Amino acid sequence: MNRILLFAGLQEKAGQESIELDAVGKTVEEIKKKIGQQYQLDRLHEAMTAVNEEYAAHDYKIADGDVIAFIPPVSGG
Repeated sequence: MNRILLFAGLQEKAGQESIELDAVGKTVEEIKKKIGQQYQLDRLHEAMTAVNEEYAAHDYKIADGDVIAFIPPVSGG
């Protein structure tokens, strides 16, 4: 089982700060697509991904117990 952390606007739109999901063997890209569709997070593809507090590429494969964080881009002036 894996825990997926959502931050900022992603958390607000999903209505929760984390999601429990069995993502073992799936890539970061596959998880983004699944979560994006399930929670209607249409800008999730723009978010950076960290696995166990280290940035991860789209083709990174998730292992049991990994904690995945989706971090949306920050804008400001």
